[in-house]
Amino acid sequence: MNNEASTALILGGTGRSGTLVAEALVLRGIATRTAARSGAEVRFDWDDPATHAPALAGVDRLYLVTPTMRVGYADQVGAFLDLAEAAGVRHVTYLSAYNADQAPPEIDIADVEADLASRNGITRAVLRPSWVMQNFADDHLPVIDGVITVPSAGNREAFVDAADIAAVAAETLLDPEAHAGVTYSLTGPQALTFQDAADTIAAVSGRPVAHHDLDQETWINGALAAGLPADYAVVLRWLTGAVITGNGSVPTGDVEKVTGRPATTFREFAERSAHAWISGAK
Repeated sequence: MNNEASTALILGGTGRSGTLVAEALVLRGIATRTAARSGAEVRFDWDDPATHAPALAGVDRLYLVTPTMRVGYADQVGAFLDLAEAAGVRHVTYLSAYNADQAPPEIDIADVEADLASRNGITRAVLRPSWVMQNFADDHLPVIDGVITVPSAGNREAFVDAADIAAVAAETLLDPEAHAGVTYSLTGPQALTFQDAADTIAAVSGRPVAHHDLDQETWINGALAAGLPADYAVVLRWLTGAVITGNGSVPTGDVEKVTGRPATTFREFAERSAHAWISGAK
């Protein structure tokens, strides 16, 4: 694939990883086009097919971020991939999830992986990240009144930095042939409890932070009451259940394998993000 004539379409182009993927590619000399419902270079809405073809014009590689906060989307994504192949896309890097092959059948994440594997006209790289460190610095796992509330039964997760996800994604998009057909499980270098994470946040923010290990169903019901779609409960139950049963992510070394540098530690992320807990203290 000739990089001199390449353009990469970055779906989720205003999101946590998409923004960083686009920046990394531009620095390495690849033209990019960010796409999102608003705020990106082109408008892209999964529910508005009229936005799909214009986003794909002249594109030969794609960073695929599927619809968020949904359970079923394989047919929608498949139709888009048909269009992408016809438009000249020859490589897709798919942002999947850790242990996607173990997801409940109601969740279409593994179906998208299978769809990509079945296509002979494109190469693919699949990224399966663990829980993202940035969850602690935004509204996913906020520190409220000095407490992080999430079920875990005291078990561990190898949290990964979104910047490391983006760095790996950029490498796969820069050299698709070198990563064709490969699945990378992306983690940080340490498996930590949520209390370990709370202790680190407390250390860098100068504020006391504790972890409340809430009952799983109580936590899920609270998330649904806060506005998440009712059918999304199966996703929350899967993600938290993996940690609770001790089947959470463990360090893999794939970030270092692909990028040539160690994965970011949670302490490094926390020091970089301390302002989120100081200025946003609740």
